Amino acid sequence: MLRMDEEPFVILPEEMGPPEARQCERCELSRQRARVIWGEGNPQAKMMLILDNPGAREDRQGEAFLCGTRETLQVGLRKAGLNVDAVYITYLLKCRPIRAYDKQAARSACSSHLLFQLREKQPLLLFGFGNVVAETLLSHQENPSVKQLRGQWHTFQGIPVGFTYHPLAVRRRPNLMRSFVEDLTLLQARWSEEAASHGFN
Repeated sequence: MLRMDEEPFVILPEEMGPPEARQCERCELSRQRARVIWGEGNPQAKMMLILDNPGAREDRQGEAFLCGTRETLQVGLRKAGLNVDAVYITYLLKCRPIRAYDKQAARSACSSHLLFQLREKQPLLLFGFGNVVAETLLSHQENPSVKQLRGQWHTFQGIPVGFTYHPLAVRRRPNLMRSFVEDLTLLQARWSEEAASHGFN
């Protein structure tokens, strides 16, 4: 995945959520989690990337660990010319599932946390990864899928949002990497426009 001459992967800093989120018991995942994963990366970034749920951040010994999803995402960002430090990553679910659960109920219970983040951080651009995120953010559409949505800009809560394949799907099907990078390059181009118009570097 990564050549020896390329930059090493980084473990992005984790942002602690507000007390009410850390103590949330709105769904059964509160009984599975080790802790709430509010988000990671640059908390001041105006580019917010949204995945379905967080993967492991530590191995069984408790040591910092970079999962395959995060590795593949970083590869795609770099190939598209996006600085990993310029993004904030969050999730539909703020808890990492470790066994079967009612997915729809959990997403519904957790939706207010994402809306809180949008109000608090006021991102200029959103980018979703995978069909689950697409279906959740564009629930007014009938059976939205990344395959149909990619390459275009849509709107969620008044914010432009684009979509691409989930990094894990790209990892399992390497032939998707080209499309993955194309979509992230579209994000990079739109971000350049937004940054210039808002006076960001």
